[in-house]
Order: sequence, then structure tokens, then C-alpha cells
Amino acid sequence: MKMNSFYPVVMSQDVAKSADFYQRYFGFEVVYESDWYVSLRKTGEGQCFYELALLSASHSTVPASYRKRAEGLILNMEVDNVDSEYKRLVLDANLSLEQDIRDEDFGQRHFILSDPGGVLIDVIAIIPPSEEESMNYVQAVWQQEGAAADN
Repeated sequence: MKMNSFYPVVMSQDVAKSADFYQRYFGFEVVYESDWYVSLRKTGEGQCFYELALLSASHSTVPASYRKRAEGLILNMEVDNVDSEYKRLVLDANLSLEQDIRDEDFGQRHFILSDPGGVLIDVIAIIPPSEEESMNYVQAVWQQEGAAADN
């Protein structure tokens, strides 16, 4: 299968409020906007971009038995400096913190927020994993990223 695009579409009870949240705190820009659907995009480095769409949970395109807020979903956002994002988003902006910042043996320093609709957002920086956990990686991602930063 040739894929042209892949992005999450998150069901929301308040599309406008959710769209404002992702624009204000994560720098997304509106590509398409209606009262029931908002398509967002954020430009990364080079030709890289990230997409996120928000859909009214009550819209007729959603099968009736699924017309509720998103559940069981975490959006991961990898950043260069998780501590500065923690300061910006948690300490300064006072966003809803669900899990405080911490280091994980599997190679992440992260914290978890929630958006206005309850979707979890895991803000992550890659760190070297413990020796035991490093054996679970197919390739040494943290070493590649460190080498790229040195170039």
C-alpha cells in the first residue's frame, strides 16, 4: 500500500476549544476549519510536518456507537528540551498535569498533560536507557540522535 499521509483524528466534545489549545501551546496552524472538524499542521525541520485533526464526536460521519470523547489515546510529542517545556507548559501556563516529570529506565525523560477533552499528551525527551533496557532496542536511537546533534 502506498500511503500519502497518516495522522490522528481525535474526537472532541468541543472542537474549537481543542483547536485553540493545540495552536496556543504546541504551535499548530489551521489548515481547514469548520464547526465540526479542524485540520491542524505544524512545520518541523526541513520538509517535515506534523498533522492533527479534531472531529466533533457527535458528527454524523462517526458511527453512532462511537460518538463520545476520545479514550485510551496518548499523543507523544518528542522535544529537544523536556525541562524547558515542563517549565513553559506546567509551571508557567499551568496546564493540566497528569503525571509529573521523571526519567524512565527505557530511555525517556517525560511528563504527561491532558488536553481540554481528556486526551493525554506525553512530552518526551530521549535519554540513554539503563543497560538492561538498552538490550531491548533494535538500534541505539539515543546514540544516533546524539551523533546528529553533534554534527
